[in-house]
Amino acid sequence: EVQLVESGGGLVQPGGSLRLSCAASGFTFETYDMSWIRQAPGKGPEWVSGISSGGGATYYADSVKGRFTISRDNAKNTLYLRMYDLEPEDTAVYYCAATRSSCLVCLNEYDYWGQGTQVTVSS
Repeated sequence: EVQLVESGGGLVQPGGSLRLSCAASGFTFETYDMSWIRQAPGKGPEWVSGISSGGGATYYADSVKGRFTISRDNAKNTLYLRMYDLEPEDTAVYYCAATRSSCLVCLNEYDYWGQGTQVTVSS
């Protein structure tokens, strides 16, 4: 059974930081590109960041560039997202997802999705 399980979300003040984790099982994690995708209340899903299967290439949406860092540990089948200098606009449910497509921003081409973890940025 394929599973992607996110953790690490929570309530944080503006300017704070969080680290999200995504534990993968049931598929060959190291052969998939991975992304973090978020959905804010009342809005559609937004691609946030992606990383190649080997971890050598990383990509970011302009809205998070310089504040978020994506990484992965293929030995532990785990994806991470370190978030710094958080803003209220970052409030959303954050999902990790796996794809073999070359188009990381093409959300309909992801094979596997997690259930999401809530991040709330508020004072």
